[in-house]
Amino acid sequence: MKDTINILVVDDEDNILEVIKAYLEKDKFKIYTATDGEEAIRIFKEENIKLIVLDLMLPKISGEEVCRKIRAVSDVPIIMLTAKIEEDDKIEGLAMGADDYLTKPFSVRELVERVRALLRRAYRDQNPLADYLVFNDGDLEIDVTKMKVKKRTKEIDITPYEFKVLLALLTNPGQVFTREQLVKKAFGIEYEGFDRTVDSYIKNIRHKIEDDTKNPKYINTIYGVGYKFTGSKS
Repeated sequence: MKDTINILVVDDEDNILEVIKAYLEKDKFKIYTATDGEEAIRIFKEENIKLIVLDLMLPKISGEEVCRKIRAVSDVPIIMLTAKIEEDDKIEGLAMGADDYLTKPFSVRELVERVRALLRRAYRDQNPLADYLVFNDGDLEIDVTKMKVKKRTKEIDITPYEFKVLLALLTNPGQVFTREQLVKKAFGIEYEGFDRTVDSYIKNIRHKIEDDTKNPKYINTIYGVGYKFTGSKS
């Protein structure tokens, strides 16, 4: 995992945020911080976040509710921080979708090790991507870190969900993904109606990056199976 990895740290105590941020930045992670639940959700929607360190006691929207909202659309790894020490509280936190749990006060070095381990487990099946990708001699450019896409050097308007689907295909160029696999890889969830949803995302992406949607050179349909990315990397 040598490329930049975005981590969101959410806590209403500035001193805790700064310490965690400093330690994680030593490991070359890119850190986003939020001091309340609303800000956390906004950042998650706007950035390509790979892991969240989430305090439960937050203003505006609680950490529990933030976790539920994110879990409704993504399986991004979440480490919960809390002052609650009872076993039932820990079980409840894990049940709502957290992947790991640390009780305050905690060792920041231990947190960093848990972040590393969780990232390894969560993304071990993904091929690493460069921060910036160019295809077909500059026809298509993708800034992975900033979640931006350019067509013939002109930035196009792409939604976070469309970008996640495109990125899922890019992790294994040439590999055919079923709709179920794309949902799992892009969003970490499986839900009723996913066939129509994925098809809609693919249709929108094609209209934005293809010269001829009937003869695509980037996202090809494998009839009866799914989709694959076929752009030539420059």
